[in-house]
Amino acid sequence: MNKPTLRIGCAQYDTTRALFDGTVSVDGFDTRMSTAATLPEIFERMMTRQEYDVSELGLTFYPRALDNQRDDLPYVAIPVFSNRVFRHSCVFVNASSGIEKPSDLVGRTIGEFGVYGQDSGVWAKGILMDDYGFQPQLNRWVIGGLDYPAPPFDFIPHPHPPEVDIDVAPADRSLASMLEAGEIDALFTANVPQCVLDGSTRVRRLFPDYESVERDYHRRTGVFPMMHTVVISRRNLEAHPTVASAVYDAFLESKMVAAEHYRQSLRLYEVHTMVPWMNSLVERNGTEFPSDWWPYGLEANRDAVDTYLRYHYEQGLSQRRWRVEEIFHAV
Repeated sequence: MNKPTLRIGCAQYDTTRALFDGTVSVDGFDTRMSTAATLPEIFERMMTRQEYDVSELGLTFYPRALDNQRDDLPYVAIPVFSNRVFRHSCVFVNASSGIEKPSDLVGRTIGEFGVYGQDSGVWAKGILMDDYGFQPQLNRWVIGGLDYPAPPFDFIPHPHPPEVDIDVAPADRSLASMLEAGEIDALFTANVPQCVLDGSTRVRRLFPDYESVERDYHRRTGVFPMMHTVVISRRNLEAHPTVASAVYDAFLESKMVAAEHYRQSLRLYEVHTMVPWMNSLVERNGTEFPSDWWPYGLEANRDAVDTYLRYHYEQGLSQRRWRVEEIFHAV
């Protein structure tokens, strides 16, 4: 008897490589992996057309969808977090803006990619609010494309508090070019702007020594910020009631394959990478993170998810304060 096909859309990370190369598959299903040129393309395909049975989805996109169609939402989330990044490093400033510290952001014009409250921006704003007294309503926000002109995402709701001033970037301007030219003062972004990669001296990070700041944040809070989760179509759940646990187990096994590769490669000084002193980084991380440094599941991530949901609500992106148990399907 042929296995039912399961179409999975996500990015290729260390955590998902074993799914893409076939080392791991979803038990009981003919697993078909695919990706796209950009992550928002994957999100849009799932949110608007349900082109996948299982999909990676930005963490801000899910509660926005829940707020608007909870009872009719055609997919549910499971506690898999294939994309995690510390986000002090995602705040860039114009070098001539006079912004030297977080308090200097007051009253400034800040760009954000795609939507007010992208996953990276939710974390960055929330951390700045908690630790530095940042108040987003005191700024003017400009939404657009990062390195190329692009309109705001048109496949999700755009809630925000009425007191927050939000505008759209000019149709012929990217946020990176506006930052470099001084047309905006700062930028909250998921990706490093191309002008920075090209060595521009007109743009720099708010936290130049971001690694030490982020390590301090992790030591104080225990939070390793997650950007994305994984969702499963309700039609698939109805047809195959065990699919949620099978998908969870497959993503977990794929992640564990990658983690074990790093552990075993310590013996060889991590020579499978092209990064000098990678072994030192892995060893140092081993002293600051638990053995499962990239956990899946509700309990291991409860504090981090709850922090995110608090930030989402405090920033006016959720209609109510969601609880962790309301967000994820039991697996």
